[in-house]
Amino acid sequence: MAGKMKTPLVVLNFKTYMEATGKNAVRIAEMCESVSEETGVSIIVVPQPADIRAVAEATDISVFAQHIDGIEAGSHTGSILAESVRNAGATGTLINHSERRLTLADIDAAICAARRTGLKTIVCSNNIATTGASAALKPNFVAIEPPELIGTGIPVSKANPEIVSGAVDGVLKIDPDVQVLCGAGISTGEDMAAALKLGTTGVLLASGIIKAHEPRKALTNLVTGI
Repeated sequence: MAGKMKTPLVVLNFKTYMEATGKNAVRIAEMCESVSEETGVSIIVVPQPADIRAVAEATDISVFAQHIDGIEAGSHTGSILAESVRNAGATGTLINHSERRLTLADIDAAICAARRTGLKTIVCSNNIATTGASAALKPNFVAIEPPELIGTGIPVSKANPEIVSGAVDGVLKIDPDVQVLCGAGISTGEDMAAALKLGTTGVLLASGIIKAHEPRKALTNLVTGI
């Protein structure tokens, strides 16, 4: 994907929260699709592997996998094959989430597997140095998210804005076609506006929406506050 996206992007990771599995995964994806249509903000949903097909078949929203392994078809019990999530309806994948850390070699292999199957890639990173190293592998996006802030409700864009702006500047020098997302602690429109002001394309978040008492209201607040 060359160039910058014209509209802000929200990537909603369902993780393995019970509120976002099975039929609820489809319901949340439908909610995201509706909010996207109403606001013009691009939204990508990231359900569990078992829910990818159901979500993809029930909606027209972009669906990403939570993880793939850098493998080819063969004897890899327990691994996630890029072709399998692509065939289920995913159009992209997260790689190296802080809850599924990989070595740089494994990140590279996963990006290659994604490229082989036409999947877009979001590589997660925890600091400026790993963001730069990840950008050099030419994913579509890198998402900067210090793990100590994930799920805390304390947005990295406020707690440590320098790491976000530093990641944006570093990626721009390495490959301006790689877009930067901001993760960790994002939950409100103010948080997202701050992330965009620091030069990111959008945000990667999970619990701020998935675990909200009123997920639609929380998501609408997130995207209309920018």
